[in-house]
Amino acid sequence: MEHPKPYNPLLSLSSNLRQHFLRLTADLTSRIDDARKKLAGPLPGGRSSSPAASALGNAFASLSQEAGRGRHAFDVAMSGESVARTLAGTAVYTVSNSNNEFVLISDPNGLKSIGLLCFRQEDAEAFLAQVRLRKKELRSGAKVVPITLDQVYMLKVEGIAFRFMPDPVQIQNALELKASDARKGFDGVPVFQSDLLVVKKKNKRYCPIYFRKEDIEKELTKVPRRGSSISQHIMVGSLEDVLKKMEMSEKNSGWEDLIFVPPGKSHSQHLQEVAHA
Repeated sequence: MEHPKPYNPLLSLSSNLRQHFLRLTADLTSRIDDARKKLAGPLPGGRSSSPAASALGNAFASLSQEAGRGRHAFDVAMSGESVARTLAGTAVYTVSNSNNEFVLISDPNGLKSIGLLCFRQEDAEAFLAQVRLRKKELRSGAKVVPITLDQVYMLKVEGIAFRFMPDPVQIQNALELKASDARKGFDGVPVFQSDLLVVKKKNKRYCPIYFRKEDIEKELTKVPRRGSSISQHIMVGSLEDVLKKMEMSEKNSGWEDLIFVPPGKSHSQHLQEVAHA
């Protein structure tokens, strides 16, 4: 996985995205809560090495079409463990205290505490700086730690609430792909998919989902396609909506074919790693 050199995450943003990030960071850090939730297991000690809006609409349309075929009366939704396996290998970043517990924040209504998960390490570092500034008792022990999305998903199944902070660069990429709806903004963590990249291995169908537009564009340069524009072959949706669809899907609907490719990796590389895990 490629890791760009650390930099101030605010400097590279467009004016609108910068204001959005500032508002979000101010909102979150003003509600840092003393409450903490112990993890089911210890947080990973180091960087992982292996690592739309309310509805998807036309995004991932091919999957929606598959959902109407081959259903049976007693088919059931995907299990939490099955969904979690599709997320293995992708790291996000959070802040923990010296006891290896999540540092939680209050939700907008102040009714519950939630964990903040950042898709970029530099955003988690910025959040850590705010935590240390506002909570004296956390100045020495708080730190940024990685946790994989499959671990996050299983903690969610156990009832722990999280809020994602997406990569603002990918938010901009998603808005550009959804130019007709750009004024509505983008809600959630962008994920990218193309029918041209669906593969079959050992009688199983895989539909790779990417967290970075740059990664799927690189993959599409390697396959035959019509037209000169790569973007016309890319569909965008939100991670949250895709997971919800997977949870509600029936067997043979197509949603169980999804596999999330960690940033910086090709789908072939990731499938090989998953096969040997």
